[in-house]
Amino acid sequence: MMEYFPRSGKNTDGEIHCLSDAAVEKSYAIRRSNIPGVCAILRFGETEEIMELLQQRILKNGRNLGDGILKVDGFINHQVDPALMDACGSEFARRFQKVGATKVLTAEISGIAPALLTALHLNLPIVYARKTKPITMPDQVFLTLAPSHTKGHTIELIVSPEFLVEGDKVVIIDDFLATGQTILGLVRLAQAAGAKVVGIGALIEKTFDGGRELLKSVEVPIEALAVITDMQDGKIIFAP
Repeated sequence: MMEYFPRSGKNTDGEIHCLSDAAVEKSYAIRRSNIPGVCAILRFGETEEIMELLQQRILKNGRNLGDGILKVDGFINHQVDPALMDACGSEFARRFQKVGATKVLTAEISGIAPALLTALHLNLPIVYARKTKPITMPDQVFLTLAPSHTKGHTIELIVSPEFLVEGDKVVIIDDFLATGQTILGLVRLAQAAGAKVVGIGALIEKTFDGGRELLKSVEVPIEALAVITDMQDGKIIFAP
């Protein structure tokens, strides 16, 4: 259900209104209203509603390209829906609020949106692994290789030792948990820095690719907001 609330500034009756902290906690503003000083608020009261919202967007705007490839670049990893990412980031923050994280780690580019909003709700910095080394990075870096199913080749994951250090406690957030190779690469980067991984989250998990099993040895909570169990014959089937 969509409701319109004045978030700040003057509304049509000339009075200034702000949402309370409690209301903001359960609300995600989308500035799409044509009414001055008013924004649309999507309310997500429960975890199940956020998961249902993500599943419905996948069914509506996602495309099964075959070979286990799910195209979600209309709302996650090319064009991004900020309100959806905010809702998902809030849910990840709720699930990982007690793990004692000091940083959120992800890989460019697709992991940045959900990781950024998770970090925002946890009030933590986000570090994203680069796939090419810019000239601004130090000569010595943390680097690992990971096979990419969607790209069809091995990619580099690079983090500067300036931003991932011994003693950090890291939550890894990514768009997909499929084979688990990219996330495992991020785990290796954290371990190389002397940091500890304390949680792993993915917007979408494809159980048939075996990533969760691969990551079992990390021995941390693994959370996914939309779990797909079958993509055969053009279908997209979610876990009950």
